[in-house]
Amino acid sequence: MIPSHIFKGYDIRGLYPEELNEENIKTIVSAIYKFFKKGKPKNDKLTLVVGTDMRVSSPSLTKAAIDTLVSLGANIVDIGVVSTPTFYFAVSHYGYECGMQITASHNPPQWNGVKFVKKGNRGLVKIGKPTGMDDVKKMVLENDLPKPAPGGSIVKKSGILKDEVENSLKIIGSPNIGTFKIVADPANAMGSQYIEALFKRVPQELIRMNWELDGTFPAHQPDPLQTETLVDLQKRVISENADLGLAPDGDGDRLFFIDEKGNIVPPAIITSIVASELLANHPRDTIYVDIRYLFTPKKIIEEAGGKVEITRVGHAYITEAMNKTGGIFAGESSAHYFFRETGNAESQMPVILMILKVLTREGKPFSEIIEQYRKSYESGEFNFKITNAAEILDALSQKYKDGELKTMDGVAISYPDWRFSVRTSNTEPLLRLNVEAYELNVMEAKRDEIKALIESLAK
Repeated sequence: MIPSHIFKGYDIRGLYPEELNEENIKTIVSAIYKFFKKGKPKNDKLTLVVGTDMRVSSPSLTKAAIDTLVSLGANIVDIGVVSTPTFYFAVSHYGYECGMQITASHNPPQWNGVKFVKKGNRGLVKIGKPTGMDDVKKMVLENDLPKPAPGGSIVKKSGILKDEVENSLKIIGSPNIGTFKIVADPANAMGSQYIEALFKRVPQELIRMNWELDGTFPAHQPDPLQTETLVDLQKRVISENADLGLAPDGDGDRLFFIDEKGNIVPPAIITSIVASELLANHPRDTIYVDIRYLFTPKKIIEEAGGKVEITRVGHAYITEAMNKTGGIFAGESSAHYFFRETGNAESQMPVILMILKVLTREGKPFSEIIEQYRKSYESGEFNFKITNAAEILDALSQKYKDGELKTMDGVAISYPDWRFSVRTSNTEPLLRLNVEAYELNVMEAKRDEIKALIESLAK
């Protein structure tokens, strides 16, 4: 039996081996293969990229997946142990049809999963709820699978990281970049791979924490959204008198920055910095931001002459929007950053380079640059375990009915000087709250007010 709940909004993810194991992954990848083959002539060979992360269960799951795909007649391009951004880059840059990455992102070590993508007209199409996940789920649950076919093959591809570094330099215009002291903590996960490759090409004074790949995550969970995982990095940045800190998540597709004072940099400000730099060379282009935090990036982007498009939360929704309207960049409040030049996929190398470019040019501490871009104050995300999400969303809509309501992703209500977003998680049984305001005291007051209301209604 394969539990239906492992088919998430953005990927497939479950506990190993209870929910995802070497046997049932064969059914799952068979369904994914059939999904990718839809609309193609029966005898057409499908070329499919397969990558994997460093989790303890990943080698055996990846082998089972590759063996199954070969038995179905697929031509496999095996790119080995790579970050998710490197996987996306490989599929997009080399023009492959589709691919899958065996990973559970930032989840604890007992989890694993599958992310999968295909080539679209304007970049990669990530398969999630809006783009085909329900089709794959239906095939799995109904055992509607393809039959074995001869002719499958495997080739290994290397050298991808080097090409990814060069592409990242091309995105930002290959500027002069100074040397900075940088502390990086990838939590023994995939981010160390691309940070190491990048700084071999663009040398920096790199202080490494929790660097060796270890799928048991001995130091801490690789989830920088849990701020307690950043404490040691923040202290190290201060004690080393470093210029900044870097904290990627487990599969490397999210990246948090720490300034020289040890403060966590809001991802909305990173989005604003990168967007303004890109718009200097691509005026009037479109930048995408998710519904959670809008005040700072919207103001910065519009001042830089760009157009803002608001999206739902989640990479599948963001890349869907980018494929439809062709914008240059997207920044998500959970520290995912997407570039048109990487097939609309997450890529953290050009973000790092862009920040170093600005630090070099401005000659100021990171914290001062952050304040130049700050237009609002954010609460950070608060999560509530509840069973009555609809009731709470309705109550919030009624209480704040005099504000401007958006319902693209839960409930978001805006006033001239403050706004909030409350939405259900796409991956966990949680209600998520974010509040922002132009003044710090207003944000704090409204944050506390809405938290208290949700807690009073929670069941």
